[in-house]
Amino acid sequence: MGQKRDTFSSKLGFIFAAAGSAVGLGNLWRFPYLAAKYGGGIFILVYLLLAVTFGFTLMITEVSLGRKTGLSAAGAFKKLDNRFGFVGVLASIVPFIITPYYCVIGGWVIKYMVSFLSGHVGAAAGDDFFTNFIAEPVEPIIWFAIFILLTSIVVIIGVQKGIEKASTILMPVLIVLIIAISLYCITRPGAAAGVKYYLFPDIKHFSATTVLAAMGQLFYSMSLAMGIMITYGSYMKKDGDLRDSVRKIEIFDTLIAFLAGLLIVPSVFVFSGGSKDALSKGPSLMFITLPKVFDSMNLGGLIGGAFFILVLFAALTSSISLLETNVSIVCDKLHWERKKATIAITIYVLIVGGLVSLGFGPLSFIKILGMGLLDFFDFISNSVLMPIVAMLTCIFVGFIVKPKTVIDEVESSGSFKEKKFYVVMLKWIAPICLALILIFAVSEALGFITV
Repeated sequence: MGQKRDTFSSKLGFIFAAAGSAVGLGNLWRFPYLAAKYGGGIFILVYLLLAVTFGFTLMITEVSLGRKTGLSAAGAFKKLDNRFGFVGVLASIVPFIITPYYCVIGGWVIKYMVSFLSGHVGAAAGDDFFTNFIAEPVEPIIWFAIFILLTSIVVIIGVQKGIEKASTILMPVLIVLIIAISLYCITRPGAAAGVKYYLFPDIKHFSATTVLAAMGQLFYSMSLAMGIMITYGSYMKKDGDLRDSVRKIEIFDTLIAFLAGLLIVPSVFVFSGGSKDALSKGPSLMFITLPKVFDSMNLGGLIGGAFFILVLFAALTSSISLLETNVSIVCDKLHWERKKATIAITIYVLIVGGLVSLGFGPLSFIKILGMGLLDFFDFISNSVLMPIVAMLTCIFVGFIVKPKTVIDEVESSGSFKEKKFYVVMLKWIAPICLALILIFAVSEALGFITV
């Protein structure tokens, strides 16, 4: 690029930015409904065990590759072994697919936040409010455009003054908000039954699908296999304790997901009279069921408004990391300046995201493999490409450049007490688990299995 690569100014800045990437819509609606579906406490226990083993292995690998090479995913694999440059290309495709539709959902969040804060709680809780809104040809695109422009402004400003500064403000506020709203919700009359259901492990709900669902959620939640952690690792200073930073990112991510479940599951449980059906689907939970819950509460408008501010902050920290990854790839490959690359990617996101938004209205007749545009893009990125990229990354580091490449990078700035365990996870356990996730997710999406 002909210019020095940006870096995060501090270890805390890196942790907040990377944690902000990991904390997104998946934490706030996907984790709670999966926890409810797969037995509450048992799911949480399995998730925690996987986070400190499986998730740690993949994340420390990606951050190390980024810091060692000083490049985004597109260049990192190629620099270490030219034959495996295609893995970086595959990883780079993922954020280009995800960013447009993720920002469309971000626009929906802004719409609901404005509706609650402006006093239109009853309207937002209406049965047809969500479906009528997303079917509109113009209004959803306006909110989507506002969301992507907010994201783009932060990315244009840069790593330290933009991403790092925004993350160090948004993440603490997000944590305070979710703790406050959770405490309010679990102290509502009748909420104790929902809290018990969410936290109490029931062994009869344990199964292979519980493990695979928890593993899949962890995989998506931590922003793995989409180039983000490699990109952020490339901005990390060489003297930052890599192992310690990854552990803290995991703690932030898991804490937010856990608190989101503590907020949502008891509230919806009480509202629905203990019915798990009300918790079973992500989009309807966030945009249909929860508004009804807030509408039924005292101070529902205020609590609902605060909740959607929380969701907006989480969505923004993730969209910033997605867009930054796209921009980093373009800058590394085409040697463009940050501003030019960001504007180009923003235009691309507006075009593709606009089509995705219209897929719920005028373009709803377009179906690929029986799926609408948003569902198809989500399936290709999350269920197909990400497990494949993660498997190839494990094989690449485990057998081609060898685990010592990562171990040396970690130990150059701190200890790596788990290195023997890491090697076993990387070479054998993680690839097998990822293959199972891929088979499970694709089979479920194509209707071969039902869970």
